[in-house]
Amino acid sequence: MDNEIIRVHIHVKGRVQGVGFRAHVEYHADQIGGINGWVRNVGYDTVECIAEGERSRIEKFIEFVKQGPRASRVDECKVEYENVTGEFTGFGVKRSS
Repeated sequence: MDNEIIRVHIHVKGRVQGVGFRAHVEYHADQIGGINGWVRNVGYDTVECIAEGERSRIEKFIEFVKQGPRASRVDECKVEYENVTGEFTGFGVKRSS
């Protein structure tokens, strides 16, 4: 079931602001390909991300998100699986909430 389409909602806490975290997430979504959704800052120590795509691609994507860019520090990464909506075309950075 590697090509099954899934949706994840990820919250990453730690040193994730001012370190290129959102650009890192967007870059890897583009590099892996076939991942749709968004990433944004929430508060001062959290980044939120929603992504849909094939299970194998999303699992690879989650690993990059957990790793973060070199200057970041991920203290906590919560991944929740949700129902696929198919509402996204492409992947991008959203304005902070």
